[in-house]
Amino acid sequence: MTERVMNNSYLPDERPPAGKLLLYALQQVIVMFPATVAVALITGFQVSTTIFASGLATVCFILITGRKIPMYYGSSFAYLTAISSMKLGEVTFKAAMGANAGILPPEFISVAQFGIIFSGLISIIAGLLVRWGGRDKVEKILPAQVTGPVAMIIGLTLAGVAMQDAAPAAAVNSLANAGSAFIGQLAQLAGVGAEAAAQAVNGAVASLGESAAAAMQAPAVRSVFSSGWVWVVSLSTLFSTMIFSRYLKGLLGQLPLLLGALFGCAVAGIIYAVGGPDMNLFRQIPDAALNASLWKLGDGSIFSLPAFTFPRVSWAAVAAIMPIAIATIPESTAHIYQLDIYVNNEAKKKGKHYDIASLLDRNLIGDGLCDMVSGVVGGPAGTNYGENISTMAITRVFSIPVMMAAGVIAMVVSCFTPLIRVIYGIPQAVIGGLEIYLFGAIAAQGIAILIDKGVSMFSARNIAVIAVIMTFGLGVNYGFGGSIDFFGLNVPAIAGAAVLGIVVNFILGIGEKKNQEKAAG
Repeated sequence: MTERVMNNSYLPDERPPAGKLLLYALQQVIVMFPATVAVALITGFQVSTTIFASGLATVCFILITGRKIPMYYGSSFAYLTAISSMKLGEVTFKAAMGANAGILPPEFISVAQFGIIFSGLISIIAGLLVRWGGRDKVEKILPAQVTGPVAMIIGLTLAGVAMQDAAPAAAVNSLANAGSAFIGQLAQLAGVGAEAAAQAVNGAVASLGESAAAAMQAPAVRSVFSSGWVWVVSLSTLFSTMIFSRYLKGLLGQLPLLLGALFGCAVAGIIYAVGGPDMNLFRQIPDAALNASLWKLGDGSIFSLPAFTFPRVSWAAVAAIMPIAIATIPESTAHIYQLDIYVNNEAKKKGKHYDIASLLDRNLIGDGLCDMVSGVVGGPAGTNYGENISTMAITRVFSIPVMMAAGVIAMVVSCFTPLIRVIYGIPQAVIGGLEIYLFGAIAAQGIAILIDKGVSMFSARNIAVIAVIMTFGLGVNYGFGGSIDFFGLNVPAIAGAAVLGIVVNFILGIGEKKNQEKAAG
C-alpha cells in the first residue's frame, strides 16, 4: 500500500508511489553498477551474468531476511585475488586487470563457481552462531571499537579507487584497448601448466606495455585524459550532487546521485561537443564482455539472456575461495550496524523504531545463501554494498520495496544490451565524482558507529584496537596492493585488519572486568 510519508523519507516498511519507487530504484542500480561491473571485468566473469546474479541475489536476500533488511547485494572485491589467481596465478591476474576486457572460458568460471557456493557456508555458519549464541556474544567479539574502524577503512581504502575514477589515467584505457586483442590467449591458459602460463602471460604483459606506450601518444587519449577537463567533469558531478542533496526538496531532493550523474554527463557532453572526438570521455563496453549468451534475439544487439554456467567440482577452488568469506563478516556486521543507526535516526522523527541490528543473524545467513545463489548462476561472490547504504543515508529512502525493485531492474538491464551499454557508458570521471561522496560517507558511518555506541577515545584499549585496525588496513592496502602474504595465505587488508583488531581487543580485555569491579568497589 502506498503511504503518505512525512519529512520526505521512506522507512523500510514504507512504499513510495510507483513513479518515485522506480526512480529511487534506478538510482540504487546506478550506484551499484560500477563496482559490480568492475568485478566482472577484472575476474573475467560474464558482465551480463554478473549483473543478473546481483539483482537475483538482492531479491533473494530481502525475501530470506523476511523483508526486514533493505540492502543491495553486489559483487565483492574481497574475492578478486583468490578467484583470479586460482589457476592462472598472480601474473595472469595483473594482466587481466590491465586488459580489462577478458572473458574467461566457461570451464574456468564453472570451477570458480564451486568455490563460491561453498564460501557461502562461512557466512551461514557465522549467522547460526549469532542466532544460537546471541547478539551480545557477537558484540563481545565484534564491538564498536572493531566494527567502527573496519567501516572507516572500507571507505578510506576505496578512496584510491574514487580518485583514480575521478581522473582516469590514459594508461588504463590504453591497456583496456590493447588487451582485447590477446585476452582470449589469457583465458586459454587455465588448462596450461604454471610455468608455461607464466611465460605466455609475461609475453602478453610485455605486449601490453608496448601497446600502452604507443597508445599514450595518440592525440585523442592524450588530450582528454591529461588535461584538466576530466577534473571539471568529476568535480562538477561531486559538487552538483552535494548541492542537490543539500538544497533540493521533495522528490528531487531524494535523487541527488541520479541528478548528479546526469549533470556530470551533461558537462561531459558539452566538452565533447565543443572539443570534438579528442575530448570524448564516454565509455564503450568491450564487445567480448557481451557476446557469450547462449540465446539471443537476432544478433543480440537488443536482447540476449545472460550466459549461465553450471558449477564443476573442484576442491582446490574451495580451498582458494572459501576462506576469503571470513573477510566479509566484519564488513557485513559493520554495514548492518550502520544501517540500524541511520534508519532509526530517521524513524524517531515519526515515532517509530526498527531493531535492525538484532537481525545480524539473518543478515549473515542471507549473505551466505546469496553467495550460493550467485555461484549457481555463474556470478562472483558478493556482499551487501556500503555504497547503497550511503545512498539510503543521503536520500533518506530506506524502503525495502525500492531495493526489491532495484534488484528486478538489474535483472532486466542484464538482458537488454543497449541498457548495459548506456549505464556502462557513463564517463568514469562522473562515477569518480559520485564515489568521492559515497566512499567518504562510508568512512563517516564508521565514525557514527563509534559515537553512537559511546566508544571512549580515552581508553588505552580502544585506542590500541582502533590504531591497529586503521594502520594495518590502510597500510596493507596502499603498501602491499590490498593483501599481504602470511605463511602462504593471501590475507586481504580488511579481513586482516579486522582479525588483528579482534585479537588485540581480546588480549587487552583480559582482566578488565575485574579491574572495573575493583574500581567500582
